[in-house]
Amino acid sequence: MADDLINDQNAGIERLLEIMRRLRDPETGCPWDIEQDFDTIAPYTIEEAYEVADAIARRDWSELEGELGDLLLQSVYHTAIAEERGLFSFQSVVRNISDKMVSRHPHVFGEESRNKSAEQQTADWEAIKAAERAGKAQKGALDGVAVGLPALLRAYKLQKRAARVGFDWPDAADVIDKIAEEAAELVEAQGTLTQTEVAEEFGDLMFVMANLGRHLGVEPEAALRAANDKFIRRFNGVEAKLRDLGKTPAQSDLAQMDALWDAVKADERA
Repeated sequence: MADDLINDQNAGIERLLEIMRRLRDPETGCPWDIEQDFDTIAPYTIEEAYEVADAIARRDWSELEGELGDLLLQSVYHTAIAEERGLFSFQSVVRNISDKMVSRHPHVFGEESRNKSAEQQTADWEAIKAAERAGKAQKGALDGVAVGLPALLRAYKLQKRAARVGFDWPDAADVIDKIAEEAAELVEAQGTLTQTEVAEEFGDLMFVMANLGRHLGVEPEAALRAANDKFIRRFNGVEAKLRDLGKTPAQSDLAQMDALWDAVKADERA
């Protein structure tokens, strides 16, 4: 019966759950899969989430389909481990998220009116989440911001939480003043502080930069990812122009590459 399920391409999620059970079977499963636990699988989960975002950024929809499957597998993997330990199951995970989405959208699934602004709906959403945190005995405003998030994204979320309780600069101009202050401290630190202290000052500067993004309505992790992509695209353009000249970057110099960089930028604007 199990083999019938595994070979049934139309069986949906139940087929994938059974495949994972077979992979994790202590006697007949895959040795590598059997050895895995929450900690060893977590890095793959993060990687797969980024690959989903990458496929979306590239508008590669066939690739996105595959990456979403890889990400779904991560949820199945974690819940299989949890089920083996008697912690929870895939079905309880589905039930919990379904209950959460219903409770957080009373204007869709309940009696509340849908005639609200996006700002009011956001405020209501945050109030509901605050009540949920209170029910989990999370007392501090910063409780529940995941430690495993990328540092830049976590900084952004920590600042959002602090701003909800009034700990925030009034506007972006104040944040820019703070950036200038932190940048000056970093320059001074180069000659007088240890490398550890220099790293601390640099971290302070990056933290304030994330806060500026929040004030400007820019998610810093996404903005930096886009900046990385732009740099790759333009540097590839510089290399292509060098190839046309019969050169490599190693055979060029900064002045020539800088001029070609400007040419690539001009090509993009044309």
